[in-house]
Amino acid sequence: MVVYYWQPSATIEIYMNWEQSAEKLVLWIRDKALAAGCKGVVLGVSGGLDSSVAAALCYRAFPQGMLGVIMPCYSRQEDMEHARAVANKFSIPTRTVVLDAAFDALLKVLPDEQTDPDVSRLAKANIKSRLRMLTLYYFANQLKYMVVGAGNRSELSLGYFTKYGDGGVDILPLGNMLKGQVRELAQFLGIPQQIIDKPPSAGLWEGQTDEGELGLSYDELDRYLVTGEASAELKKRIESMIAASDHKRQPPPVAGFEV
Repeated sequence: MVVYYWQPSATIEIYMNWEQSAEKLVLWIRDKALAAGCKGVVLGVSGGLDSSVAAALCYRAFPQGMLGVIMPCYSRQEDMEHARAVANKFSIPTRTVVLDAAFDALLKVLPDEQTDPDVSRLAKANIKSRLRMLTLYYFANQLKYMVVGAGNRSELSLGYFTKYGDGGVDILPLGNMLKGQVRELAQFLGIPQQIIDKPPSAGLWEGQTDEGELGLSYDELDRYLVTGEASAELKKRIESMIAASDHKRQPPPVAGFEV
């Protein structure tokens, strides 16, 4: 059972049996993979909070059938160090695939449409996420593993993921957990504190942070998702993002008529 209440700081307090919750998630991951005829699971290990939690759960589910893939693409050194710290702490086998050259090669053959600089930067950043998806499915096909994603409920609700990038996965074990809950679970699992404390970032460009890009904090978003409470301006922003990203949470629509 989960109980929520709000203090004046609007910080969410979550009371949960994390040992029981972790075990349920581990069993769910194992059951989903085995039901699909897979021998194990593969996921990207980025050095961020969500991927670290997902990696720890996946290793519990498949201690002999799990692979973490570290995929730097002009990434921060700190993120690579954190990814390796998680892998070392939980004895997770990893492979490192540097995607810089693949990213550069693709940009060379793509036309420059000379769009708005911010739009162009996002389009190029999404290439990184989609290259990582291709890499994960390469290993999944080679090993007959299932691809695990690390998206959480807070991000999924806003469409804060790259379609056919980090959203291109087989299962999302954290997909029903708020960001605050993922942070609490990370504490229980023993994720290194520097990973829990650092500002969430997809690492798509220098200085990029999730909350800066979203224009709101995860605490504000989590509170809205639980209670529906937010300032009029913030509520309008969140609801607009949810509506605009609906297509990202749905399978491709099929015309419902004969031609």
